[in-house]
Amino acid sequence: MVDNSATATLAADAAAIRARSEGSVDALLAQYDTADACAAELLCDRHPADAVAFTVIESDLSSRDLTYGELRAESTRFAAALADRGVEPGDCVATLMGKSAELVVALLGIWRRGAVHVPLFTAFAPPAIAFRLTASGAKVVVADANQLDKLAPGEDIPADAAWSVVVAGGAAADGQTSFADLLAAHTADDPKGAAVAVGADAPIVQLFTSGTTGTPKGVPVPVRALASFHAYMDFGLDVRDHDVFWNAADPGWAYGLYYALLGPMAARRRSLLLHAGFSPALTWQVIEKFGVTNFAAAPTVYRSLRADTGPIPSGVTLRRASSAGEPLTPDVVAWSKSTLGCEVRDHYGQTEHGMFIVNAWADELREEVPAGSMGRALPGWSCAVLLDDSDDVAAPGTAGRVAIDTHASPLMWFRGYVDAPEKTKQRFTEDGRWYVTGDAGSADEDGHFFFSSRDDDVIIMAGYRIGPFDVESVLVMHEHVVEAAVVGMPDQLRGEVLEAFVVLRDGVDGTDELEAELQTLVKRKFAAHAYPRTVHFVPSLPKTPSGKVQRYILRQG
Repeated sequence: MVDNSATATLAADAAAIRARSEGSVDALLAQYDTADACAAELLCDRHPADAVAFTVIESDLSSRDLTYGELRAESTRFAAALADRGVEPGDCVATLMGKSAELVVALLGIWRRGAVHVPLFTAFAPPAIAFRLTASGAKVVVADANQLDKLAPGEDIPADAAWSVVVAGGAAADGQTSFADLLAAHTADDPKGAAVAVGADAPIVQLFTSGTTGTPKGVPVPVRALASFHAYMDFGLDVRDHDVFWNAADPGWAYGLYYALLGPMAARRRSLLLHAGFSPALTWQVIEKFGVTNFAAAPTVYRSLRADTGPIPSGVTLRRASSAGEPLTPDVVAWSKSTLGCEVRDHYGQTEHGMFIVNAWADELREEVPAGSMGRALPGWSCAVLLDDSDDVAAPGTAGRVAIDTHASPLMWFRGYVDAPEKTKQRFTEDGRWYVTGDAGSADEDGHFFFSSRDDDVIIMAGYRIGPFDVESVLVMHEHVVEAAVVGMPDQLRGEVLEAFVVLRDGVDGTDELEAELQTLVKRKFAAHAYPRTVHFVPSLPKTPSGKVQRYILRQG
């Protein structure tokens, strides 16, 4: 017998949660989506001067706190310096910098001037740097001293480059300018450094996609996007005033830029920045010494921590742990519960939107995570799975194309790529209602989404559609496997067959016997027809700088 009173109570509770969430979204849009929106005001100046914005940590675990008052003064100096160098509102200024105090000052100075930030990942080689500088028309590039060789004239960088170079953290060479000298030449109240209000529609960032499916495309990030970034901090990550928050992602890419820098400043949440390269040992030390309670990172970081054979500090207990960039495999989730003090929750998003489907941590949205789910649409977003051959919504459990309903997603801010109308057109359905992500997946009756693969990575074998993630999730269950990637290879009989590329733990050899074990494991745990016909044991997997596996490279052999 159905308990109608209990059902009615649950429905009322759900309605109340939706109403509160919608009210929160409306309140955020009222802050950020205005004609006179000013990025410097929203990210810095409106916050108490003595509040700590960032704690910058060095490799020896020494640290420095940056307050909003300091950032306002220093970024005013830099904004004035940019004005002196001919940078006008709307112009592009690039940074080739690690996570440092100078980076934060540079970014706030760029936004205070009303200019547009172009992030350059420090692992980029000169061709990738030159492409982004040229495509954006950057007037200035601020670079760490140890990155200057990548900007030297050569095959990719022209001798008569249109941009000038500002050097941070070291001496400037001929034709270059010292970042410290620029700041020293101006005062903290220089009127040339006054904050420029550009409005909600104006871009503050031009970030390029990773280029895994073609030439990188410029994504303009407007001021109004701060409402979405703030919402994710509250709803998705559940970062609270008392948290010690650390997003370990690099700000040269979307997740680090949006949610280690922009989101924390918008929401006024202190954020840790590690001015050092990644290592499992250093990561554990930072978590322990600084008492991290809310941690976010790519799956690669969690897998590296899991594979680390060194001692784990006894004092590590996280309140929240989140992951983005690639789907989480079940082994990492199981490990995190016993080792980190809480499960790692999978979150899904894109450069073009930030995060919009997540296993949310906020109390009013948190629920038991269905195995393998990347979550539900966040408040302010409406998503669905469309059929492969039409723009109709697929039935629950049916594989198709993950899409965003543009008519019912007030936090959606992406309108199109820079100077790429055809690429933009490909992302939207003909009637403009749906933005198609390019990812394949499914959704259940309750609105939980399940990732399968990028459209280009779907394997069709003898008429069966196989998502590589399903097979990879089984392979990493084996005790000797650290990482795995699965691709489709041409086959005369079946069209395609599966091949796996597997990274083993140190000291383990890839043998015929182990290959057979892995094939049997897939047959038992996933499907008899979907086992990899060949297993290649490799030292590492090719990845983008943001940590995504480049399966197209594996397919090239």
